[in-house]
Amino acid sequence: MKISDTAKTIKFAAKNPKFIAENMLSKEDITEVVKSMAKELGASDVGIVTVKNLEGGPESTDLEYALPGAKSAIVFAVPFDENLIEPYLSKKDIALNKNKINTTTFARGIALEIAEFLDMIGYESKAISPNFVYRKDTPNGIRDMKPVISHRYLAARSGVGFFGYSGHILTKEHGAAIVLASVVTKADLKPTEPLKESENYCDECKLCRAVCIPQFVSKDEKTRLTMGKKEFEYGKRGDYSKCGIVCSGFTGLHPSKKWSTWSPARLDLPEKDEDFRFAMLNAVPAYLKRPKKGDYFYHPIVPGHKLEYTCSNCQFICHPDKEVRKNRFKMLKNSGVIIEDEEGNRKAVTPEEAEEIFKHLSKERRKLYTN
Repeated sequence: MKISDTAKTIKFAAKNPKFIAENMLSKEDITEVVKSMAKELGASDVGIVTVKNLEGGPESTDLEYALPGAKSAIVFAVPFDENLIEPYLSKKDIALNKNKINTTTFARGIALEIAEFLDMIGYESKAISPNFVYRKDTPNGIRDMKPVISHRYLAARSGVGFFGYSGHILTKEHGAAIVLASVVTKADLKPTEPLKESENYCDECKLCRAVCIPQFVSKDEKTRLTMGKKEFEYGKRGDYSKCGIVCSGFTGLHPSKKWSTWSPARLDLPEKDEDFRFAMLNAVPAYLKRPKKGDYFYHPIVPGHKLEYTCSNCQFICHPDKEVRKNRFKMLKNSGVIIEDEEGNRKAVTPEEAEEIFKHLSKERRKLYTN
């Protein structure tokens, strides 16, 4: 080839990046590149799904909703810092909260980097954030909190992990202590297969349910779905406000009054699922008046837009080793009750101490934490 011809080829390739991908990288090559990229950037597990192997799945598995013309998606898990889990559950240190925020943001960054890489080599792609991004075209818009794409469904179908009874994705090494993110792309990638049933360590011990104050997951009902002729199931979940009122810090005292989440509030919760949305709305004024000190996610529909995660117990109780699960359960039950001073500093005390402290609060301060 003459030098002039080489120059023309380089010039053509620069204007047509897809030429590079089509002529230098096969379907298998591109698949391996993005999988390696995810892991080298910080993911612990990564999988690939295609439009075909998601056929028959729920609406949140429709890749073309996120990106018209999409053919595949990369989904991956990034682990939280496991050294912070037991101090968090035992109420010794709330540092896991900051780690949750940083890890979630980091996972989004990985997704964005992969999406931009694929776009640069000629394949339009879109990064899908781990959380807090919702469909706008539902009856109530973003208030319905319907995800653009369900990372959980993609993760189960691609073998990133498997469904635990809680509905969380459990990975073989890190359990449920992960954050998921995805990249939807027009690249035709090679799909990965679901994990074998024998690799699923969930024995339905239901400790995830035992540490859930509002009993968000059903005791015995299951949600079943099919994606690409593969069947999956997990414990049926209730209305998401049932989870949100506790996990987001609006309240956190267990009905036994023996332990709490990291929330200092102690509201009486309704019995019926349909009443939780009203209970959550009623809790907003007190929530906004309480001092804000700590680490928060920014959420589009939470009043004030600062969202604290004071629970996540169902996620962090779960571990591949059942003895670890049992030990974490004991830690939480013996962790005490959270109280808060006027500046927003929180600490755990015994249930008896907490009752005594609340007795001596002024009527106005007591309203910030109780019904």
